[in-house]
Formats: sequence, C-alpha cells, structure tokens
Amino acid sequence: MIEQSLLEKLVEALRCMPGIGKKSAQRIAHYLLQRDRDGAKYLSSIMTESMEKIGNCERCRNFSENKLCSICMNKKRDNSVICVVENPSDVDAIEEANFRGIYFVLLGHLSPLDGIGPDDIGLDQFETLLGNKDLKEVILATNTTVEGEATAHYISEMVKAHGLKVSRIAHGVPMGGELEFVNSMTIAVSYTHLTLPTNREV
Repeated sequence: MIEQSLLEKLVEALRCMPGIGKKSAQRIAHYLLQRDRDGAKYLSSIMTESMEKIGNCERCRNFSENKLCSICMNKKRDNSVICVVENPSDVDAIEEANFRGIYFVLLGHLSPLDGIGPDDIGLDQFETLLGNKDLKEVILATNTTVEGEATAHYISEMVKAHGLKVSRIAHGVPMGGELEFVNSMTIAVSYTHLTLPTNREV
C-alpha cells in the first residue's frame, strides 16, 4: 500500500469540516500552500489552542474557555428566562435577535434509537436550574425535527412539574418569504399560530 503524501493528508484533514468535499479541500490546500502560508500557520496555531482550551460552560454548557461563559457571567442578563437550544450555534442565532435572558445548551437531542437519553443531553443538570427561585419562564428553541419536537415535549413536562411557564419558539413562514415557495406543512404550522407573537405557550 502506497503511503499518502503530505499534501494528500492535508486535503483529507480539511475534509473533516462540514460542507467541504474533496474538490473544495484541494482548492483550500492549494491556495494556502501557494498564496497564504503565514495565514495557514496562524490558523493552525489558533485551532490547536482552541481545541486545547475551549470547553463547555459549567452552567449553560455553551462553548467557553473559562468555567463560566461571558453570557452567564453577565450580571445584566435576565435570569428569569432560560432559552433551551440544541447547539452552541443556536445561541449565536438567538443573540442576533437581542434576546436578553440566559441559555441552556443541550449539545444534542433525545434519540432513543441512537441510545441518547435525558442524561446524555444534560437534563439532569437542567433539572437543578429549574429550582432557581428567580426563574419564571423556559423558552424551548429546539429544532423542528422529529427529535427536536420530542425533546421539547419532554422538557416541557419537566418545566411544568416545577410550576413554571414554558413556551415554544414560533416557526412557520419566514420574514420576507413568499407563500408560493413555502411548503404546505410550514403554512399549516404557521396558520395554527397566527394569533401568537414571537413564541407560543406549550
């Protein structure tokens, strides 16, 4: 068996990133080698440092290089509202909408067929947050997949058991979207919640 060249190994390594196929990986490798070796060295050093130092916030499980992330350490955040999301990237999206509460990141969703249960997505830790006397509402912002909806339902039952308000983030026709390009299921869900504002009570 012929051993891979260093260039081939570089191309294969680049393919670990989502959306990067063989051709894209080859273009990136060739560009870095031909035009931006300094940039590639800097990228390599930052990636190594990030993999070693970035972990998860002890409270919300978002990415953080400290015990608590910047959001959890911010005393100006509204601790009466927790938004539950599946992934750290979801936090970034909701932050752009100027949400001022705090978060809990599941780092996944319930999937019994894959052996992923409540403890695997941190719901044992989330249970302790529900005992916070300042907490008044939990907003469920899991994805609208079958697993995401099942996860939202499971969490809503947990929240209701503590006598707290629980809402589900609204979904349907996007702002600026044209109905002729929206599928019937999306319209049906949107129509169901026409009278509700940004989120709906579960």
